[in-house]
Amino acid sequence: MRIRRIVLIATCLLCLRAGPISAAAPPNSDRPILVCYGDSITAGLGLRDGEAYPEDLQKLLDARGYAYKVVNQGTSGATTKDALAGLPYVLRQHPAVVIVEFGGNDGLRGLPVDQTRANLDQVLTALEKTHVKILLAGITLPPDYGRDYIRSFDEIFRSLAAKHHIAVVPMLYKDLVNVPGTIQGDGIHPTAKGAAIIAGTLYSALQPLLHRIR
Repeated sequence: MRIRRIVLIATCLLCLRAGPISAAAPPNSDRPILVCYGDSITAGLGLRDGEAYPEDLQKLLDARGYAYKVVNQGTSGATTKDALAGLPYVLRQHPAVVIVEFGGNDGLRGLPVDQTRANLDQVLTALEKTHVKILLAGITLPPDYGRDYIRSFDEIFRSLAAKHHIAVVPMLYKDLVNVPGTIQGDGIHPTAKGAAIIAGTLYSALQPLLHRIR
C-alpha cells in the first residue's frame, strides 16, 4: 500500500512538472502564426462559433496551400488604446503576420482622431520592430457622425499605411456594401455571410505577404 501511494504521488508530481513546459510551447509551432488582432468584427460578435472571419480566412489559406495557423485575437468593444495594451500578449505568440483591425470603437465613441492615430501608430511601430508582416484593416463610420469627422477618421488608415509602408484595406466592408444579408440587425456587425466576404477581401490583400510552405 505504501509503495502504491509513493508511485501515485510521484506520478502527480511529474504531471504538475510537465504542465508548464507544455503550456509554454508555442501552439502549432510547425506552422507560422497569423494573428487576427481586432475588435468585435474580428471576435465575431453575434455569430456562432466558427463563423467569424478569421475562421473563414483559415479555410481559404488551407484550400490554397498556405500552411498558416490563424489565431483569432479579437475582443468585443476594444479600442486602439486596448490594442496597445494587449500587444505584448500578441507578440509572445511570435506571429509571422498580423492583421490589425481596430479603430471602429474609437470612432463610434467620437474619440479624437489624433488619439486614435497615435495609438495605432504605436501598435504598428511595435510590430515593425519584431519584423512582423502587417495588414492594416480600416473601417468607416455611419453618416450621422458628420462629413468632416468621417473624412479625418478614414484618412487614419491610409496615412499610417503610407508611413509604415504596409499593406492596407482602407474599408474592410468594401466588398459587402449593398450585398443583401451581410450585416446584422444592429447595422454594424457582419453576418456569417458578411464575414466570409471579409475573409476574401483580406485574403486578396494578404497574398503578397504570404509564402507557401511545402
